[in-house]
Amino acid sequence: HAHSEITLSILPMGPTLAAYDAGDLAAVNAHLMRTCQRLADAGCDFFVCPDNTAHIALDAAREPFPLPGLHICDVVASQAKSDRRTRVALLGTRWTMMGPAYPAAFARAGVGLQSPEPEERATIDRIIFEELCLGVIADASRADYVRIIARMQRDGCDAVALSCTEIPLLVTPEISPLPTLDSTRLLARAAVAAALGHAPAPGWRGGG
Repeated sequence: HAHSEITLSILPMGPTLAAYDAGDLAAVNAHLMRTCQRLADAGCDFFVCPDNTAHIALDAAREPFPLPGLHICDVVASQAKSDRRTRVALLGTRWTMMGPAYPAAFARAGVGLQSPEPEERATIDRIIFEELCLGVIADASRADYVRIIARMQRDGCDAVALSCTEIPLLVTPEISPLPTLDSTRLLARAAVAAALGHAPAPGWRGGG
C-alpha cells in the first residue's frame, strides 16, 4: 500500500514516423518535450521512456529536458555488463538497430554489440510495425526471430537485447537461443529501484 506515485503521459508515435525517416530529430524532440513537460508540471521527480527508438532523439537533444530520466540503453548495457556478456545481439526497429544510441551506451559499458544483417533487419522491422504494433502474433514471425537470434549466436553473440517493447510478445526466454535482455522489464525494475531510493536518482536530461 506504499507504492510510489506514478503519472503517465503517452503521446502517439505516429506523428513522428516521418521525422525519424527524414532524420529530423529536432522535430522528434519537440514532440517528446511536450510529454516530458506534462510530467514536470505534474510534479514528477524523473521520467522513464520505454520507447527505445526515442532515445536516438533524446541523445541528440540540444536543450535539457524538464526532468531527469533513466536512459533505457544504459540500463540494458549495465545489465549486460553485470551478466559478463561480451557481445550482445541487438533487435529493435530499423532506427534502433542502425542508430547511435545503443552503440554509444554499450561502448560506455565496455560491452560488444552487434546488429543483424540488412535483410534480417528488414524482417525484424517489418514484423514490428506490420504485425506486433497491430496486435498480430504469428508463429511464422516468431520462427523468423528465433532463426535470426540463432544465426547471431553462431556468429559469437552471447545474449540478445530485445530492444523494442513489442518483441517480447514473440520472443520469450524459454524459446530464445540466447539469454534475453528485455529492455522494457529492465527499465521498469530500474525505475522502481530509483523511485524507492534503492538506486541513485537519475540525473540524465538528454544529450549524448
